[in-house]
Amino acid sequence: MATAASNILVVEDDRETRALIAKYLRSNACNVMTANDGREMARTMTDHRVDLVILDVMLPGEDGLSLCRKIRAESQIPIIMLTARGEDVDRILGLEMGADDYLAKPFNPRELLARINAVLRRQAAAQTVSAANGATALTFLGWRIDLRLRELRNPAGARVAMTSAEFDLLRTFCERPGRVLSRDSLLDLTQGRNAGSFERSIDVLVSRIRRKIEPDPQDATMIKTVRSGGYMFTPAVDPIAVAADGAS
Repeated sequence: MATAASNILVVEDDRETRALIAKYLRSNACNVMTANDGREMARTMTDHRVDLVILDVMLPGEDGLSLCRKIRAESQIPIIMLTARGEDVDRILGLEMGADDYLAKPFNPRELLARINAVLRRQAAAQTVSAANGATALTFLGWRIDLRLRELRNPAGARVAMTSAEFDLLRTFCERPGRVLSRDSLLDLTQGRNAGSFERSIDVLVSRIRRKIEPDPQDATMIKTVRSGGYMFTPAVDPIAVAADGAS
């Protein structure tokens, strides 16, 4: 899925690691741009189309977690974070900041490529699966999830910032309203069985989505927890097909 059309930005201050990643990805048909820190990253993202960011946590100046938050506030570009730490608490923190995946150093470049492929594949699948059913948007309780633009808008019409992983999970819920979905099935439907996929990541994503759409995230009514089962999306969902001229 990582093809010549995929522009990958590697933000890594260690020259040897940065060169190794860039060389391997280029040898596997990726267009690769590199940056040493947040300032170079910002310039590159202003001047070029970026399809995915590989972002090191430990950077000079502004760290990767802060940069991740900034990217996510403006864009749904997929982010894979790199860190020398591999504990679950660090992985969860990366997800909380808006990362789509998380890889601990040292790592095999082949695994990094697999994760890039998986993230891009999920994004592409999210854009095509509902199109195949004729729907380009879904609505629930005044909310609108645009499957082509990968945007969520609240009942007032304002865009709500979401990570790629959050969008994919919300879309999965919207396409299966009223069904109890286990964490295992949600992993399969949204993240696949990649190395490193773990059930706790679903709980983190659900918590983040609840904070964005629930009137009271502590007493969720849209995404309900089913004891020993998983989660269920309770609102009725209506599909919308938008014509080529933008009319619906």
